[in-house]
Amino acid sequence: MLKQAEDFSQESLVRDRRRRPISIDTRVATTIPLAIPTGASALDDVAFAIRAKGGFLACKRCLDVTVAILALVVLAPLLLAISLAIALSSKGPVLFRQKRLGHNNIPFTLIKFRSMYVDRQDLSGIAHTVERDPRITRVGRIIRRTYLDELPQLLNVLRGDMSVVGPRAQVMGMRAVGRCYEDLVPDYRARHAVRPGITGLAQVRGLRGEIKDAEHAIARVAADFEYIHQASLWLDLKILALTVPSVIMGRVEC
Repeated sequence: MLKQAEDFSQESLVRDRRRRPISIDTRVATTIPLAIPTGASALDDVAFAIRAKGGFLACKRCLDVTVAILALVVLAPLLLAISLAIALSSKGPVLFRQKRLGHNNIPFTLIKFRSMYVDRQDLSGIAHTVERDPRITRVGRIIRRTYLDELPQLLNVLRGDMSVVGPRAQVMGMRAVGRCYEDLVPDYRARHAVRPGITGLAQVRGLRGEIKDAEHAIARVAADFEYIHQASLWLDLKILALTVPSVIMGRVEC
């Protein structure tokens, strides 16, 4: 009886959650096509992550570790070359460390190649980069444009802080067009139901780089919710395969 009651309670909770769409500020979102499955909600996404722990997340972790180790081995000469270029072109450490929000909204230290002058860095990460940003070094412009500055995050993957594929790891107190993300998307923190990723659905769709308006910011989060709702190993492999073309061309269909 007790087990039946628990099953009924869980089913009722999921049904109730499906009735509530993702809460998005309609004053700025009514004109953009949000790629979110009908009936999806932030709470649905959390329920999905819990249900998936038995199988998908375990396989995903194996994929993460395998890809990270292979990438670090294959890309070792490139990583060394980038490190030398950074060290020789400007004063300061080769790596940049910054606190980001991770799985279950727990902060972790994200690692990247340093792309800015040390005395001009924004350690909080709240100040967005802009076109021709004077804080960025000459080497930094190259590695940021090609996303090579993200490669040290493979170490975060091995440590279990991140996944290869997932929502982008954002800084705490992330803002867009002068507003907190929590104001634009009240369910924003539910995107952390899974580990953040080096690449993701938003990135391969071209939703990256400078945030020019609220619609762009909201579309990013919408893609994160869509990924969480539909996550599978096949989708992860597809996003990985499309990551390089998306960097070169700017956007691909996924």
